[in-house]
Amino acid sequence: MSLVALITGASSGIGEAAARRIAREPGARLILVARREERLRALADELGGASVIAADVTAPGTPARIREVVEREHGGELHLLLNNAGAAWRGRFDEGGWENIERHMKLNFEAPVRLTEALLPLLRATAEQSAAGRVSIVNIASTAARVSRPNSGAYSASKFAFAGWSDALRAEEAPHRVHVGLVLPGFIKTEGFPAAELPRLIVSTPERVAEAIMDAGPGGKAERYVPRGYWLAAAMRILAPGLVRRATAGGAFTTATGTKD
Repeated sequence: MSLVALITGASSGIGEAAARRIAREPGARLILVARREERLRALADELGGASVIAADVTAPGTPARIREVVEREHGGELHLLLNNAGAAWRGRFDEGGWENIERHMKLNFEAPVRLTEALLPLLRATAEQSAAGRVSIVNIASTAARVSRPNSGAYSASKFAFAGWSDALRAEEAPHRVHVGLVLPGFIKTEGFPAAELPRLIVSTPERVAEAIMDAGPGGKAERYVPRGYWLAAAMRILAPGLVRRATAGGAFTTATGTKD
């Protein structure tokens, strides 16, 4: 069975781990997207071949360019879109202002929405023609999409928006047989993230996120937290908002500056 998967932010971290995991599936054909072409090509060679698109996902022409590659090299067939590329830049609102919020929104929200818009007709067509297997979109949000912390407000704003849009898209696309899954990682040991500064129990790995992606995509789950226990923070934000606000008021464990692309 064929599985054509497009992964943004595939040059490192969660995207790279997801590419390695998906490549193990029978009939998997990968389309790797990120800015760093050398790293993409090295990964493609290691995996036995893949389509490589070196691009900035925030550039206006990137969605159309990616769609053209899917159509030319894969006949328009697309079973899995993984919107993973993203970044976080720490900073208080009185320091970064709108400029910091805007750059988060452009990369973490606008870019995946625009790419999804460009590829949705291909996903729907694949779902209509596919006799077996699931066609899905997996959006990588964050636990910060449910619980915001000081110095990470801009990042949380972009991920809250991404999660809210994903929830609506899931209901809208269900009649078209396109599943939309959401993965909400907590602290993940990725490039540029100071995992050594945090307790091991609250830090997970890109490989565990990759397994969650398989659950939320081909597996058909609505959403997955990584580590799984992080769902408690989201639940407590609703059940005991005052307690959560007090716990996060000191800015403990704020998101480090880093990128997934």
